[in-house]
Amino acid sequence: MRLIRMIALCVLLTVTVGASAAGDRPRPDYFVMRHLQKMTVGDDPGLTVQGQRNARELAAWRIRWPTFHWPTAIYVSNARRAQETAAPLAQRLHLQPKIYNAADVAGLIEMVEREHGTVLIVGHSNTVPDIVERLGGVRPAPIPETRYGDIWHVRGPRATGSIRPFP
Repeated sequence: MRLIRMIALCVLLTVTVGASAAGDRPRPDYFVMRHLQKMTVGDDPGLTVQGQRNARELAAWRIRWPTFHWPTAIYVSNARRAQETAAPLAQRLHLQPKIYNAADVAGLIEMVEREHGTVLIVGHSNTVPDIVERLGGVRPAPIPETRYGDIWHVRGPRATGSIRPFP
């Protein structure tokens, strides 16, 4: 139920927030999220069972909201947990996620600003605030290490705020 409320909020925000022009075309929608729940062991930990379940929930959005503007591009950091977060959605949308270096936020911003459609970016607690701000949104507060899966929608000159779809 919480996921359905979050999706309804995203749809409402997408409809009500005006687009800013970038030349002749509207600026893309950016959805920036922190990866889902990660394991606590290893140099490059993957997702926990709960994180994998939530990644499948993320992919299920397309079934529940077929008219929503789904990503035409997905960017994931070079960390396994970010790639696993986006994998089910990318597979459902028949997209190949584009891998970026988590240490190079400026390079990521250059790449995503060239996109024409909706973009999903999966990052980390220490990179998401910077990504949102550099895309023109209001910088989010620091993300606690124990909080996963929040999503920020950036369209036009501001971020609409954090949406917390996963417990």
